[in-house]
Amino acid sequence: MFPIRDHNPSDRTPFVTYALIAVNVAVFLSYVELFDDPRALNAFFFDWSLIPARVAQGAGYETLFTTMFMHGGWMHLAGNMLFLWIFGDNMEDAFGHVGFLLFYLASGLAAAFAHVAADPGSVIPTVGASGAIAGVMGGYLLLFPKARIDILFIFFVFFRIFPVPAWAMLGVWFVLQLFSGSTVDASGGGVAYWAHAGGFLAGFVLALPYWMRQGGVGFWERTHGQPPNPESSYPLSRSSIPTVKRRRK
Repeated sequence: MFPIRDHNPSDRTPFVTYALIAVNVAVFLSYVELFDDPRALNAFFFDWSLIPARVAQGAGYETLFTTMFMHGGWMHLAGNMLFLWIFGDNMEDAFGHVGFLLFYLASGLAAAFAHVAADPGSVIPTVGASGAIAGVMGGYLLLFPKARIDILFIFFVFFRIFPVPAWAMLGVWFVLQLFSGSTVDASGGGVAYWAHAGGFLAGFVLALPYWMRQGGVGFWERTHGQPPNPESSYPLSRSSIPTVKRRRK
């Protein structure tokens, strides 16, 4: 079950969101050939990815930034860029281009520090934009809790798209990060759950000043908890699996 779109496209072109997606894709393409050479790939990740033990010892601070633009595979990249595309445009609409870029980078740095704090002795390289994107999701939850998000639900051969309010989708996602981070081993099973949770909380907190300037609860009342631009509607698909009738002999 994962989101595929929201119902509130931004009023203006989200240049920074598009640029962040382009940069992430370009960086990945710059080293994708290394996946055929595990030794070279490991050396590249050692130099540029976030390694908590190194940062905890006072070195490699630049990797707190560079790790935000690296990914461990095509699906990792595609999933993160989908989330950024869904939630980034409305946040950029609210904060403006420069404000959104600073918000994104600050969320990513907070996520990286949260990951280091959760396991400062780890020597496992960590890559991905998910911490920064989690910050975008946290801010989105505060500003637009009732925005409609279309969820694709897959259960074996059953496919269905249905809308849910942002607070439900993002709230469940955040609780899952907390639960997973509290129950898996220190390595996180290959997923930086505490980076996700830390980025999400950072984004929520960083969005608070904007929310309060807009009137706080009064902002929700004026916008009904949704982005202040016309809502789009999409046809919902109940199932993509056709019914096959049995032939009679």
